[in-house]
Amino acid sequence: MLRIVSANLNGIRSADKKGFLTWMTASAPDVVCVQELKAQLDDLSDAQRAPQGYTGYFHAAEKKGYSGVGIYTRRTPDAVIEGLGIADIDAEGRYLQLDFGQLSVVSVYLPSGSSSEERQAAKFVFMERFLPHLEALASSGREVVICGDWNIAHNEIDLKNWKGNLKNSGFLPEERAWLGDVLARVGWVDVWRTLYPDAPGYTWWSNRGQAYAKDVGWRIDYHIVTPGMAARARASSVYKDEKFSDHAPLTVEYDWPF
Repeated sequence: MLRIVSANLNGIRSADKKGFLTWMTASAPDVVCVQELKAQLDDLSDAQRAPQGYTGYFHAAEKKGYSGVGIYTRRTPDAVIEGLGIADIDAEGRYLQLDFGQLSVVSVYLPSGSSSEERQAAKFVFMERFLPHLEALASSGREVVICGDWNIAHNEIDLKNWKGNLKNSGFLPEERAWLGDVLARVGWVDVWRTLYPDAPGYTWWSNRGQAYAKDVGWRIDYHIVTPGMAARARASSVYKDEKFSDHAPLTVEYDWPF
């Protein structure tokens, strides 16, 4: 059984202080995809780069304290692909892919558009340019697991207060239609929603008010996978016993040798 975790850390050093890496090594998943490092490689300690039993691979943003993705793995990958080959996107550290035989595992962090109209425009541009890459991956003949913070809640079930967010970034009609296109037309599969059609599965909560305590959340962290891997997905869970960031780790178990 292959266990893969996706977790937006909202700062890897902050999440480590809150016990994320301790939890990770104790629960011993095979691969852990992390997003929003908010750190350069030189900022990380040896234990943060390579926790006990793991090797970490990272794609940091050029801007300090911003974005960045990483993957921890218990097995040495056959190949490491850092970035999409698009300079301005890669400068923000948003894509990292590790290949293990016929399986590729990706950590991705889509932009948030909530801070300004400019950032929302940048998010739409990212989505437009990311789609051809998703199409190429889907037709590559490889099995692929894309983990990450997509910053889009797809359907009404995916956020508690959907009526109040119809005009807000993360639930805009254009964003939802784009993700629907990724799934329906390109052929990717949303593992959580396939396994649990009626369970909200929230993974992010605002720090405002009592959103976390009242479970007023959004499901914006996903395992988006090829149909072959979707058929091998056996179970998924959101870990809320400890709070490492404003997101919760999302785990999926696949019937796949690793």
